[in-house]
Amino acid sequence: MNEGLLPIIPGEAIPLSKIPHLHFYDFYNEVLAQMEDGAKVVQYFAFNDPVVDRKQLLLVLRKAGMGNRLLLALAYATNEYLAFSVHHKKFHLFERELYETEGIRPIGHPSLHPVRKQIELYPFYCIHGHEVHEVGVGPVHAGVIEPGHFRFSAVGERVHLLEIQLGYQHRGVEQLLLKSATSAWPMIIEGIAGDSAVSNALCWVQAMEALANISVSRELKIVRTLAVELERLSNHVGDLGALSNDVAFLPAAAYFGRMRGEFLNLLLLLSGNRFGKGLLVPGALRFELSSESADLIRAKIDEITPEIKSVGKLLFTTPSVQSRFERIGVLQVEQAQELGVVGITARASGIDYDVRVDYPRESYSELNLPIRTQKGGDVWGRAMVRFEEILDSLGAIKTLLGMLGRIESSFLQPSHSNAFANAFAPSSVIVTLNEGWRGELSHAAVTDGAGKIIRYKIKDPSFHNWNALAQVMRESEISDFPLCNKSFNLSYCGFDL
Repeated sequence: MNEGLLPIIPGEAIPLSKIPHLHFYDFYNEVLAQMEDGAKVVQYFAFNDPVVDRKQLLLVLRKAGMGNRLLLALAYATNEYLAFSVHHKKFHLFERELYETEGIRPIGHPSLHPVRKQIELYPFYCIHGHEVHEVGVGPVHAGVIEPGHFRFSAVGERVHLLEIQLGYQHRGVEQLLLKSATSAWPMIIEGIAGDSAVSNALCWVQAMEALANISVSRELKIVRTLAVELERLSNHVGDLGALSNDVAFLPAAAYFGRMRGEFLNLLLLLSGNRFGKGLLVPGALRFELSSESADLIRAKIDEITPEIKSVGKLLFTTPSVQSRFERIGVLQVEQAQELGVVGITARASGIDYDVRVDYPRESYSELNLPIRTQKGGDVWGRAMVRFEEILDSLGAIKTLLGMLGRIESSFLQPSHSNAFANAFAPSSVIVTLNEGWRGELSHAAVTDGAGKIIRYKIKDPSFHNWNALAQVMRESEISDFPLCNKSFNLSYCGFDL
């Protein structure tokens, strides 16, 4: 039963009038019933309804057996309520964020610590005992890394608790979008997380196209899918190199590091930027894709595929690597389900969920990609999922180029059309969902009666997964943290919006 919840297709604008507005009591009970039936949280945030000047809660759930549909519900917010987190840990950070930004108190929440604001007053947990000591790492790190503080409570080398404190560079991205001219939106969106510029841009353009009723050609969807897969390749290959470096296996670290540059250069070929910035805009392609460029991409994929296979075999068959990857940072499937993790982290623990397969958009329905899973939930599993997805993405890019054929269509010429000339659908909500290289990435937008966007919400996959990193470090050794941290490779700036 989905009483009070509206099934929606990601990427389609829905009039607010079509969404059941529930009394909070009914909303609360329906949500708990859905969670008991295996639902997972995609979005949970508040916006101010300008018609009645009241806060509304908007919840988006996904659940098996719904096809390619999500479940959406609205309810007028109360000042406080019994926390969903008391029953389901999947709500943990969502409710902390609601409390911090909207003042809505989830009673009974186990930890209403700051998410992004007032971090100087952050109340760390303390474990008392004669032999307990604390080790702090960050927020300033010895390398090119964003700020984050990790506080370990340990006895000797054995970690009993890791608490992760983020929020050192709160940029106000969501508010900045609403205050800025539309011409600045692409730059802001692509700056959410530099390593996910293409994925965030894809979520954004899908939202803008749905609100402005802009249709997109099949060929343009192919190029967008191509760009997302190149972004996935550059990051997965880079992560394997970094994992190799963390266990001092320098041959693979050097090879993968060099090959990451090859994929960044292919994004440069597509867009003029090694991170794919500036490529995706609503309803158009900003840079020409010629037959010569397509041939160069195809040739590079053919050249580098055997190299990746060879270095991957070297990495995964080396005993010293196996001994450091296996049974380190284990996230059991039960823990993964309880925390609601997504992406590589989930699939490495045996959860077969991939937005590209479960909610396919762009050209993914034509690719027949498998969902790559492992059962160990350890560093080995997270590395192996990456490697298998690398091989899948290499094949997908060749398939996509084959779908384009000889490139002569006018759609592949750069367009300077103003997609924002179209009026946005009034009093509507749009939810987009894509598989970034880290996992499930979602943007949501709400418009008022005049078609103006009054709320824009961004959910990075890391928002689901940071608590899992803290979980796997319990009863592990402090010296394993760099390796565990890299195997998750979560985003600081994607979280710290």
